[in-house]
Amino acid sequence: MTIRPVRALAWRAIVVVAVAVIALLVATRASSSAPQPVTNSTQPTTWQLPRLSGGGVVRMSDLHGHPVVLDFFASWCTSCRGELPGMVAVAHDLAGKVTFAGVDSLENGEGLAMARRYGITGWPLARDIGGVQDSGLHDALGARGMPLTAFYSSSGRLVSVVMGAISEDDLRSRISSLFGIAS
Repeated sequence: MTIRPVRALAWRAIVVVAVAVIALLVATRASSSAPQPVTNSTQPTTWQLPRLSGGGVVRMSDLHGHPVVLDFFASWCTSCRGELPGMVAVAHDLAGKVTFAGVDSLENGEGLAMARRYGITGWPLARDIGGVQDSGLHDALGARGMPLTAFYSSSGRLVSVVMGAISEDDLRSRISSLFGIAS
C-alpha cells in the first residue's frame, strides 16, 4: 500500500516539472520573437537618437541618399535663434537636394517649441542623449558650445563640422563647396 502513494506522488512531480519546462520554453520563444528595444547610439556616423516629438527614432542611416546638414540647437541658445531663419531658408531652397535634420542638445527648456517657432516642421528632429547634459552626439563631434552644424555626404560620411553660428551665406557657400550644390 505504501508503494502506490509514492508512485502517484512521483507522477505528479513529473507532470509539474514537465509543465514548468513547457511554460519556460513558451516564454523563451515569445521573448525572442518579440520586438527588441531600440538601441540608441551617439556615434558620429552611425547615430540613432529618439525623436524629439512622439515615439520612434531618427537614424543617420535613414537620411542617406542626399547630403545631410545636421543642425544642433537648444531653446536657451541665442546664437541658435540667430542662425535658424537662414538655416530654414536654405533648407527650403534646397529641398530634394540636401536633407536637413535637427538635434535638440544640451536642452533645459522647450526645444520642440523653438523648432516650431522657427518653422522647422519638415525636418526629422531628434533629442540628443547621454553625455554630460543630454549631449552625447554633440560631445562625440568634439563640440564645446552651441550651435553646431555637421555636414554628411550622401553616403553618411562626416565631412565637416562647424562650431558656432553659421550665417545663411556661409551655409550656402559650404554646401556648394562640400557637395557641389548651388542654391
